[in-house]
Amino acid sequence: MLHGDVAGSRVVFCEMPSQQEILVQVYQVLKPHANEGQSLTDETELMGDLNLDSVQVLELLMDIEDHLDISIPLNTLPDIHTIKDLAEELHKITSSVS
Repeated sequence: MLHGDVAGSRVVFCEMPSQQEILVQVYQVLKPHANEGQSLTDETELMGDLNLDSVQVLELLMDIEDHLDISIPLNTLPDIHTIKDLAEELHKITSSVS
C-alpha cells in the first residue's frame, strides 16, 4: 500500500514495498535523467546508457534516499550498474528496515 505526499512527491510505504513498487519509484526518479526519447528498461545502465558520471550517480542515489526515506550504504555501489540492480538493492534495504 502506498501513500503519496502530493507536495513533496514522497512515497510512504505502509507495508514492506515489493520490488515492483520500488522499480516504479526508481523509474520516476530516473525519468528526468533520461535523454529525450530514451526509454528506460530494467537493463538500462546508469553510467553507460544515461551518461551519468560518478558525482551524478551519487546525487541520484541521494534523491532516491530522500524519495524512499532510506539510507543506501556506500559499500553497495560497486554492485549497482543497471536500473534492475538498483531496484534489487533498494528492495534488500527496505526489507531489512522493517
